[in-house]
Amino acid sequence: MNLTERRERFRTILNGNRCVHPGSVFDPLSARAAEDVGFEVAMFAGSIASGTVLGAPDLIVLTLSEFAQQIHRICRASSISLMVDADHGYGNALNVKRTVEELETAGVSCLTIEDTLLPLSFGAGGEGQLISVEEGIGKMKAALSGRQDPSLVVAGRTSALRNGGVAEAIKRVSAYKTAGVDAVFLAGAQTKAEVEAVHAAVDIPLLLGGAGGELADLDFLSATGVKVALQGHLPFQAAVKAAYDTLKALRDGVKPDDLKDKLASPELMGQLTRRDDYNRWVKEFLG
Repeated sequence: MNLTERRERFRTILNGNRCVHPGSVFDPLSARAAEDVGFEVAMFAGSIASGTVLGAPDLIVLTLSEFAQQIHRICRASSISLMVDADHGYGNALNVKRTVEELETAGVSCLTIEDTLLPLSFGAGGEGQLISVEEGIGKMKAALSGRQDPSLVVAGRTSALRNGGVAEAIKRVSAYKTAGVDAVFLAGAQTKAEVEAVHAAVDIPLLLGGAGGELADLDFLSATGVKVALQGHLPFQAAVKAAYDTLKALRDGVKPDDLKDKLASPELMGQLTRRDDYNRWVKEFLG
């Protein structure tokens, strides 16, 4: 895996003047599909990792090792630049440093570390809380200290827009920029006014999640410093529904031949499994 080259491609986007949508992926085949159809960046979210690896909701029950292992499988299978949501770094600032070391080794091009208090504390009632700005700065500095390849993008992530408002978000984005992060992920952004206010106050590349509604305007996002804007995680949801519907149909007595139009063709399976490469290697190495 040429990891530095794909990280440099991500930095080209970060330093460019247009916003791109990443392809949401969850395993090697989905990463290859994203690459084959032309996405410049793939995104592997913590919530999707929890669903893929554990079949669990996004409650931070996934471990760092489990997350890193799935990332390694994805990066090994494709050469697309992979951006990941590393949640809170799986603990305090020392754990954040370890997280960066592990995920860099696994192959990521960009990772985000957030300032949300995770896992949920006793009595929180399911409501997210922010750690202090000072602790957030410590986590960002620890993340940067764990980076060995300078081309790896380390991004801060803040939920302050929804847990404090625009002024709090600006304060935290500014603090994390001063700490040295390469970009900041604005979690929970919903309006153009919010993005404009942060962009006007702090000159740093922005990343967005769930860019729908009025934030679906790529021209606006490009003009306000947003470099990558997620569109949700539809591929994983579609895959889950397809698997469930197929299993239910078979259990209900539908004949396999009647489901052929809903299945990946042999040609597509061959493409995504790189069958031609394996056939060539069989001839070359096995005689």
